[in-house]
Amino acid sequence: MNAIILAAQAAQQQGGGMSFLIMMVVIFVIMWLFMIRPQQKKQKEVRNFQNSLADGAKVVIGNGIYGTVKRVDLNTNKVEVEIAHGVVVEVDKSAVFADVASQAMAK
Repeated sequence: MNAIILAAQAAQQQGGGMSFLIMMVVIFVIMWLFMIRPQQKKQKEVRNFQNSLADGAKVVIGNGIYGTVKRVDLNTNKVEVEIAHGVVVEVDKSAVFADVASQAMAK
């Protein structure tokens, strides 16, 4: 009698473990669809924008300062951005995040 009860409990535990595993996979897929995938797409757009920087582009650099690209140095991966008349700062290309014109169109 005890063997039958133990076998039933073992079968019940296996089914519970399988449903838990399926639930975890479903949660991961939902997280990937709604959180990870959109973030990866956004990062890809930013990288493409950074790689296509050209002189005269209106940009926002990492700390929220608006400016105009004066020169892009592909050898050192640096960008010179004019933030005020006659004030030019040199920043890493990865610090340039947004195109002001495309942001204005999106709103």
